[in-house]
Amino acid sequence: VQLQASGGGLVQAGGSLRLSCSASGNIFSNNVMGWYRQVPGQQRELVASITSGGRTNYADSVKGRFTVSRDNAKSTVILQMNSLKPEDTAVYYCNYGSYSYTSWGQGTLVTVSS
Repeated sequence: VQLQASGGGLVQAGGSLRLSCSASGNIFSNNVMGWYRQVPGQQRELVASITSGGRTNYADSVKGRFTVSRDNAKSTVILQMNSLKPEDTAVYYCNYGSYSYTSWGQGTLVTVSS
């Protein structure tokens, strides 16, 4: 499965950004798609994920500010990020997982200025 992410960029604190990720290839009907982020020197962490059935999971740090959604027909996952904080600055990676298989997108930089 190949993942193509878009969105990201520079925004002031309190602003919003939208990340989009499209999957292509041999996509299984039962899967989980989501977003992780990584700051240099730190481990990659889960931001939000959503199953093909619509069940969502969020990091505590983004609950109430970020919303993950998906369009199964288009194999696309969206991360709407509102009320951004400087600590949200990171490289965001799209992820696809199904059974024991996982795939990563190329990463997109989100920078939140104070």
